[in-house]
Amino acid sequence: MARTRKLFPPELLEELRVMPVVAALDALGLYWKHDPDFVPVKDKSTVRLNVSLGGGGVELLATGPKWYDTRAEKGGGGAVDLAMHLLRLDFVTAVKRFQSN
Repeated sequence: MARTRKLFPPELLEELRVMPVVAALDALGLYWKHDPDFVPVKDKSTVRLNVSLGGGGVELLATGPKWYDTRAEKGGGGAVDLAMHLLRLDFVTAVKRFQSN
């Protein structure tokens, strides 16, 4: 017997794809702090954020929905990518984490 796959609504996936990093961090319930001393080099809208994670911290450079983890030297775009990276979630679990908010 074939198992039917449930698909996420395209509108939800698009919303998560363009969600700014700060909004994604808030939706995930993560504590973050803006670095007021950071001066962006290329894009003037880039900010540096320090995110607390389980006794440790992550330093992110964020421009809209795009992010770069300076310590892990990994980057991506969109809320789902960010949740997958920070919380070590698979795609389905990451999307469901935002759906429950």
